[in-house]
Amino acid sequence: MHLAPGDPAEIMLRADGIQPTRAAVEALRASLGLDAPLPLQYAHWLGRIVTLDFGVSLMTGRPVLGELLGRLPATAWLAVCALLSAALLAVPLGVASALRPNRLPDRIGRAVSLASVSMPSYWLGLLLLLYGAVKLDWFPVAGMQGPFSVALPAFTLGFGMAGLYVRLIRTGLLDVLRQPYIRAARARGLSAGSIVAVHALRSAVLPSLTLLGLQIGSLLGGSVIVETVFAWPGIGKFAVEAIYAKDYVVIQGYVLLTALTVMLVNRLVDAGCRLLDPRMRRG
Repeated sequence: MHLAPGDPAEIMLRADGIQPTRAAVEALRASLGLDAPLPLQYAHWLGRIVTLDFGVSLMTGRPVLGELLGRLPATAWLAVCALLSAALLAVPLGVASALRPNRLPDRIGRAVSLASVSMPSYWLGLLLLLYGAVKLDWFPVAGMQGPFSVALPAFTLGFGMAGLYVRLIRTGLLDVLRQPYIRAARARGLSAGSIVAVHALRSAVLPSLTLLGLQIGSLLGGSVIVETVFAWPGIGKFAVEAIYAKDYVVIQGYVLLTALTVMLVNRLVDAGCRLLDPRMRRG
């Protein structure tokens, strides 16, 4: 950010309708602490973070922590809906692909997986906006304008994640179905649906749950693009606005909050894996 062209002090002066003379720019930089060497700026920022002082946004003039926390629920709701849409797409396709390998369900699963990993989220988002919001008028065009406004951005994010989970669930389920305890369940006369739903799927989703912890960073990174395309009022869109305004304080706070979120989600994923797999609890 510091190497990028542009001066935040000059941008702020222009936004306030003030001619950015050299003296005015230097005075504002001094008041913001931007004239200090970068290592010293970083040290000052670390000192404030210890007291949960994220600084003041150069764009809005309000505390960064409050700005981020105010937008965090929108991003969290989008992420939850995206994970739900990914699960609703990946689990049925993954199970069907495993139960009918090399047949039509498996071919459909492969096609969806290929489209998922190949299609950029911004392109899919624009397509959904064009047809779902503009031409068909089924959903709001942008922002949070009702309960259905999250549908298009959530599907855009979820579809990009679903492809990997389809293949992972398929592979995991095929492996579990070969285990001796599954053959024993069949010998006892349990139905195929009961075997898959009660015994096999629980173990087959463990690799997907582990991958979720690794993908949460990609999910938050993808939300930046999706929130920008759909004008979703989350922290991702706010970070993009901060980049344009060269608001270092907001960007630093966003990166820190994202890192803490990734750490927290990974801890929750580890706890979920232990809950589903007794072997991890014994280990």
